[in-house]
Amino acid sequence: MTRPTKVHCFFEQSGTFKNEFIKIGIPAEDYDIQNDFGETDHVIDLFAEIENGYDGKPSVFDSIGGGDLIIAFFPCIHFCDAKTLFFRCQHISQSGWSLSKKMEWNIREAHEREEFFVLLMKMFSIVDLKKLRMIMENPYNTSGMTYLENNFMVPTLIDGNRMERGDWFVKPTGYWFVNCDPTTGCSFQKDKTQRIIMKMKNAPRRGLCSKERSMISPDYARNFIADFILGRPLGGRPQQQDLFAQEGENKC
Repeated sequence: MTRPTKVHCFFEQSGTFKNEFIKIGIPAEDYDIQNDFGETDHVIDLFAEIENGYDGKPSVFDSIGGGDLIIAFFPCIHFCDAKTLFFRCQHISQSGWSLSKKMEWNIREAHEREEFFVLLMKMFSIVDLKKLRMIMENPYNTSGMTYLENNFMVPTLIDGNRMERGDWFVKPTGYWFVNCDPTTGCSFQKDKTQRIIMKMKNAPRRGLCSKERSMISPDYARNFIADFILGRPLGGRPQQQDLFAQEGENKC
């Protein structure tokens, strides 16, 4: 895709992607209802903004230009494979629960998941009607366990092992590209085995669909931008230091 004029990071408190874009000279800002990391530039209710935009009311989408790019880390709490295990009454945390307690949980969560799913589809509708470029991220492990795998469009690309690009977790992830196409790169980390061991030691503590579990490492953000947004190659050599030293699409 062409280099974005500006990047709008939706649902990203950590500033990880935003900061990597800024490092290479692309303006970027974060939007989220929370600011636990002190990085959120616009503390707003994005769900309300999606509802407003879908209803034709003034919204955050009005200030986004056609040359800009939205990266939406849409909350996955109701779409991840762990929640599927809960709905199947197979999650280890449910040990000792009565059947009625399991059903009460399912009923409540089913309503909430429907609300999230409808909001996700409304967001896609808005960017389509406004001809905006967007990449949405969500877990996608091709095992039939994630909700979007069974109920939504197939992602444009699936990164099956994020550790290979320097992340803390394998965590297979789908990326839906709207009004834009990914470039193809292979910015895998040098000394992969050693880096994976170190990242496992330094990874954030995690829990069920937790904020820590959803964290993305700066290395991964940088490599993702290089491979799938800017298409700046490593020349087929994983040991190359500067991922942004050259122009052009990586065909390796």
